[in-house]
Amino acid sequence: MSSSLRRGALAASAIAFSIASLAACGAGNNAQTLEIKPDNAATSVGDIKIQNAIVITQPDPEATGPAVVSATVFNGGDRPQTLDRITLEGIGEAVEIKPAPGGEGKLTVPAGGSIVIGGKDNASAVLKDGEGLTDGDAQKVTFSFSQTGDVSLEAFVVPAGGHFAEWGPTEVPAAPGATPSASASLSGDASPSGDASPSGGASASSSADHDVAGH
Repeated sequence: MSSSLRRGALAASAIAFSIASLAACGAGNNAQTLEIKPDNAATSVGDIKIQNAIVITQPDPEATGPAVVSATVFNGGDRPQTLDRITLEGIGEAVEIKPAPGGEGKLTVPAGGSIVIGGKDNASAVLKDGEGLTDGDAQKVTFSFSQTGDVSLEAFVVPAGGHFAEWGPTEVPAAPGATPSASASLSGDASPSGDASPSGGASASSSADHDVAGH
């Protein structure tokens, strides 16, 4: 196994626990209540803090198809902010951002609150074609907000296996000669269920602090 894949595998275990812990917190809790300091890289700029950011690809490394971005975003300010765009360095494809089921318009991070991107019943961020992503790599991801502007960090790229099976792309290529399931969709249900947690690929800090740790 290559060193990059080994690092990615170790990071995956650490990340899954954080994501599950954050996602398990009930709706209505504020950002301070939901905050969990991860072992992974995280970052904060102004009122916005991002934890547990990861990029999840297809479970089969030989397969091509959608990938998703998963993260937890906190807004410590007194005004809501919209997440206008997510870009991945070196990847020309736009990320399709959608609010949680039942939501409309742009994805909004409430004042003093937080949102989880990825996973069942959460907001989603999907790349319909995950080409150019390599499992085990640290990928620069930039989140662009309505007031804070750009917030960037390094997020590990991991396949949708093990802890991440339920957080990865919902559309998986069918085997040769098979017909894709009618239920397959491009919703970035990427919310790890296991013992790992999404950490903006770094450890949360209250200041703009960007550090890739053993994700």
